[in-house]
Amino acid sequence: MGELSRRGALRAGAIAGLGLGAAGAGVLPAAAEPDEVESPPARRGKSMIGVPFQRMDAPRFGIIGLGNRGASMLPLLLAVPNARVTALCDTRADVVRKAAKVVTDAGQPQPAQYSGGEEEYRKLCQRSDVDFVYVATPWEWHVPMSVEAMRGGKHVGVECPMGITVRDLWELVDTSEQTRKHCIQLENCVYGRNEMRVLRMAHAGKFGQLLHGAGAYLHDLRELLFSKTYYANQWRRKWHTRLDGDHYPTHGLGPVAAYMDIHRGDRLARITAMSTPALGLAEYRAAHMPAGDETWRERYVKGDVTQSLIQTERGRVIHVVHGVSGPHPYSRLNHLAGTKGVFEDYPPRIYLEPDASDHQWDPFDNYKSFDHWLWTDVGPGPGGHGGMDYIMLWRLVQCMRLGLPPDLDVYDSAATNAPFPLTVTSIRRGGAPVAVPDFTRGNWKTPHAGPDSPKP
Repeated sequence: MGELSRRGALRAGAIAGLGLGAAGAGVLPAAAEPDEVESPPARRGKSMIGVPFQRMDAPRFGIIGLGNRGASMLPLLLAVPNARVTALCDTRADVVRKAAKVVTDAGQPQPAQYSGGEEEYRKLCQRSDVDFVYVATPWEWHVPMSVEAMRGGKHVGVECPMGITVRDLWELVDTSEQTRKHCIQLENCVYGRNEMRVLRMAHAGKFGQLLHGAGAYLHDLRELLFSKTYYANQWRRKWHTRLDGDHYPTHGLGPVAAYMDIHRGDRLARITAMSTPALGLAEYRAAHMPAGDETWRERYVKGDVTQSLIQTERGRVIHVVHGVSGPHPYSRLNHLAGTKGVFEDYPPRIYLEPDASDHQWDPFDNYKSFDHWLWTDVGPGPGGHGGMDYIMLWRLVQCMRLGLPPDLDVYDSAATNAPFPLTVTSIRRGGAPVAVPDFTRGNWKTPHAGPDSPKP
């Protein structure tokens, strides 16, 4: 998303300390202080735990943000049976026209098209022919757009991170409860084949009593971060000039939270974080960017690697890692251990008693019988990160068509996003533990469906 109206810039400023597309290194608010974290605001609506979608034969989607992520997800959504795309929005008119052609080429009617400033996405959120709004814009716009969609009577799915501050996350929770509309972090990694197999094995007791897990987003983004075209206005690199913390926790944390039944008998209780020096982007700039380039005015504060430890209410521990500014092959760690064994990914391997012997890893393929029905019956479809993108969208549409609750609700989404602001606070306090808010307001023991739901 590019230039916005003055009122839009002011709204962004209130949230993020700068208008969208600004070149400066503005200061963003840190996580909420302890009194905000430990004392949740009074509930103004009813809980959304277990609330089903209203049943609809052909869910209608509006997409805001048609850059790298939005444009790549559009054809996957169009491939899902019975999904309809009825409205598109981006600040760039040519991008909207190109996406609209993708829709009509798929045999669907011409979608409504919006381009320009803030009022355009608001118009999309008010349309009567949109049931679900998909937000795939720069991060500082996720909350205002999600709130606008819910107040417009739409369910909303948000790319990660869902919110930047603890106050953001509470606003999403409260608005979801007040409007009775779902607000979901569209976390594709929960739907990976390995992740879903481990999830079913954990629920079958193969790991015994769960003790600890690990997840990460380790991805060398240096070339893309310095690209003049990949991220519009180079927005993503500029976050490295603003906050030192885990900017992208949900890819790693989401699957482990599912393994441990977070909000279905356990919850994230406290987090402590530390960060390395911020060296990688400056070194890359020195090697690749010409003298006088605008990037030489930037000072990077985001440590190259952020490591966090989260303890759950039941005492289990989750290790979360974020690193995108160094030479590391892609990895999400994806580790789970219990009293009967352990799984490690990248490459996948497993050791379970009594199956294993001689302290040697077994091939993970030995446990294909635990594959989730979404992978055996639906499969990867046209792909998207190995198929997890398509399966996530397919399952979302299925829940809407059958009138089922979503696999992950606003509370799950808020909790797995909370490490973004909370790691900022912990790092600023020298690694001190920080409480994780209970976004369920005491309902974290309530049994309800999750990603391991039975086949309808």
